Amino acid sequence: MFTPEERDRIRARLLAHAEADDSIVGLAFTGSHATGTGDRWSDTDLVLAVRGTVSDTVNRWTAWLYDEFDARHHWDLGVGGASVVRVFLLPGWVELDITFAPEPEFGARGPQWRTVFGTPRAREHFPPPDRDTLIGFAWHHALHARICIERARWWQAEHWISALRDQAISLACLRLGLPTAYAKGAHLLPDEVTAPLDATLVRSLTEGELRRALAATVAVVTAELDRSDPELAARLRPMLTELT
Repeated sequence: MFTPEERDRIRARLLAHAEADDSIVGLAFTGSHATGTGDRWSDTDLVLAVRGTVSDTVNRWTAWLYDEFDARHHWDLGVGGASVVRVFLLPGWVELDITFAPEPEFGARGPQWRTVFGTPRAREHFPPPDRDTLIGFAWHHALHARICIERARWWQAEHWISALRDQAISLACLRLGLPTAYAKGAHLLPDEVTAPLDATLVRSLTEGELRRALAATVAVVTAELDRSDPELAARLRPMLTELT
């Protein structure tokens, strides 16, 4: 895999290329590199302010990254709006997440932002996830896990049990003000929350094991609801327990 020195050299070349590109009028780092919390394994997230047609700049930069760094693959992360978020894989497992934003959309949407050059616009930050939506996904995943067990669809049951555990982690992170996306705050959760998660792991694709793991995961979700909304927990607990 890449070394920190290799990654830093690529970052420097990206910055120099942006400064030499007349269509790029701003650049900011986001993610851990913006806040000084990155480590040896951190990838590179940056936002480019584009003056002119975004698609033209995206195509030019994509071609340059393949020619200059021998990029192996890229894909677009759908975010809506006029910005394009293109994710690149370079040799050595170097990941680049580059947002090509129209000049009026160049601005921080969250606390992880460090402007290198250009003038960012004031923009609303991304809202935290909706708690009721997370709870809705939780009971939905629990229900479908039970149905898949009854249908003897073992792999699909495992999928829903794991997805249910993800919702429990997100709910705990939201309650404690920790990052919710991609379990980024999971390592900061207290032991009282994380210790029971071990029992939620599916250890084999057998009916008995899947039923055990589902029961353990439902117990974790119910405990989290007790901490954040006892009244709602009291309404949902009998139905959730019925699934186990």
